[in-house]
Amino acid sequence: MDRLTEMEAFATVVDQGGFTDAAKKMGISKSAVSKHVSSLETRLGARLLNRTTRRVSPTEIGLAYYDRACRVLNDAGEADALVTSMQSAPSGQLRVSVATDFGVGLLSPILGKFLNNFPDVTVNMELTNRYVELISEGFDAAIRIGELEDSSLRARKLTETTIRMVASPDYLRRFGVPLRIDDLNAHKLLHYSNQSQSAVWKVTSPSGEMRQIRTAGWLSVNDGQSLLHASVSGLGIAQLPSFIYQEAIESGLVVDVMPDLPKETRGVYVVYPPGKFTQPKVRSFIDFLAGEFAHRGPDRW
Repeated sequence: MDRLTEMEAFATVVDQGGFTDAAKKMGISKSAVSKHVSSLETRLGARLLNRTTRRVSPTEIGLAYYDRACRVLNDAGEADALVTSMQSAPSGQLRVSVATDFGVGLLSPILGKFLNNFPDVTVNMELTNRYVELISEGFDAAIRIGELEDSSLRARKLTETTIRMVASPDYLRRFGVPLRIDDLNAHKLLHYSNQSQSAVWKVTSPSGEMRQIRTAGWLSVNDGQSLLHASVSGLGIAQLPSFIYQEAIESGLVVDVMPDLPKETRGVYVVYPPGKFTQPKVRSFIDFLAGEFAHRGPDRW
């Protein structure tokens, strides 16, 4: 006989206080319930129930077994519910963490399309430049840019963005155009303060060597748009992703400071909790993003 059915029959008898009520609860005959419990006792080689003409109660061993059986049955029920939910339509609240610049400039404009496609999903999007812990902070997904840290999180690459050094034409007239990487040491650099090494720039030389430029700079801020505004105002050179500087370059507010250097690109990823199954609301969001960014290359935004 099936072990889970035997466990269920035994646990139901204990819960209901007898075979008759247990049979009604399970929707089977009283003899079937008795047969399941007898089979369980035979297989275990132990008496689990004290049976009298008036009442049924668990033995000491039966009470200990009942506690474990309830846990197993509960886990089995949750497993069944999980499979059912995986096949259901996306619904519920979706909590997403997104870097402020990316969220405002790229994700917010397309969220309406996602919500129209999945009307039973609500989105709670937190714009933050700090590194959030998805599982402990209760997020369903996050969008991250650059090299991913080793973790148990799952990730899907959406696209890439190009990193460039930009400055205003006025700044370059006043302080000169850096011709070599070493020339950057004499310039005013603008830094992301939320990066682990905010005062260090990594720049790829024409030979392909990765160089590090260290300078305190005039300004450190944890927001890319603020760095762009500072660059436009002539405060210095900023190293920014294309989705922040693209419009400013096209309008002539800033220029590419060292266009002959090799292009540096960084991946844009959606990360989400580990596990064999992904909730429908999360899976639909990931697939939606992948479709929206599929044709956006690093030089297009």
